[in-house]
Amino acid sequence: MRLRELVLKNYRNYNELELSFHSDLILFAGLNAQGKTNILESIFTSCTGRSHRTPRDRELIQWGKEEALIRTRVEKQAGISEIAVLLAARDKKKVMINQSPASRLGELMGHLNSVMFSPDDLKLIREGPAERRRFMDMELSQIRPQYFYYLQQYNRVLNHRNNLLKSIQVKPSLAATLPAWDVQLAQTGSYIIQQRKLFQDSLRIIAQEIHHRITNGTEKLDLEYKSSIPFQTNQLEEIQQQFLQVLEERQKEDIERGITGKGCHRDDIVFHINGADVRVFGSQGQKRTTVLSIKFSELEYMRQETGEYPLLLLDDVMSELDYSRQQMLLEYIGKVQTFITLTDPDLIPDLKHKKMQIFKIHSGTALPLESLSF
Repeated sequence: MRLRELVLKNYRNYNELELSFHSDLILFAGLNAQGKTNILESIFTSCTGRSHRTPRDRELIQWGKEEALIRTRVEKQAGISEIAVLLAARDKKKVMINQSPASRLGELMGHLNSVMFSPDDLKLIREGPAERRRFMDMELSQIRPQYFYYLQQYNRVLNHRNNLLKSIQVKPSLAATLPAWDVQLAQTGSYIIQQRKLFQDSLRIIAQEIHHRITNGTEKLDLEYKSSIPFQTNQLEEIQQQFLQVLEERQKEDIERGITGKGCHRDDIVFHINGADVRVFGSQGQKRTTVLSIKFSELEYMRQETGEYPLLLLDDVMSELDYSRQQMLLEYIGKVQTFITLTDPDLIPDLKHKKMQIFKIHSGTALPLESLSF
């Protein structure tokens, strides 16, 4: 998978930007607050339809403008795809795939895949379960459009059920309609749980090998999917039955609280090093190494599932890594098209030995450079 063209109009601080990529390594270099991250964000948005930095599309549209456009052309084993994402200040976003309008956002998934690596990724370890659920959902949605659809349906049903729980507090007779929503929640939620568990099983194997290599065998990384719905096997029917049973058992408590207390919206994935929870007991270095292992694992997992590597987006992370970890990242260049933002390419001497394209980013412009010299 290779990104060949990127066009931006009225996106963040870019009035108009047209870039062509013919290399497997692309550098965006420049001072902070010039728009380097905005370019990576636009690529990521072309993959998922959503920014990795904000849930509000309005923030992506240039100040004073009503619309913004992201257009990409991607080359894959199956052929070439053209993707256009039109963001509107007063309307829903629109997606075009090969010049045909997508009827729903899920149709975008899988046309362009990426793994983003930024300083904010430490949130994966430091913050609460919502951040780790988001990590699983973003990964699975890119490779399984059906998962994205089920996730949307689950959230819709969950919202309806929560509203109903509050209404029952005022009008108890409405409790008779609750089982119908329970069935829908269990149907969609059981699929999400099953796919997350399968994802955790696969990622665990890959991540353990990579982490063993990064730490020279001194640490063992493990991943554990913790679901609020107990299940013994990964069979869909069993998970669904257990889901329904939990909802029934908690019905009185859910009505009293006016919220659904158990389900895949409460689940988590936990990272362990040598048996200890990294979030609670891990050092700063162990947390960084865990995130790096997971990011490498995402690349390999996507390759296993789709048959080709996704794009690798590195947002201002190279300078934070020591030499050995920089080398591991650089090993992927050549088999993974990599986009890197940094303030000064000369800070990473080994980049000079790679064939690359360099763009100097300044105030919403991207100037192609012939060399590393500024």
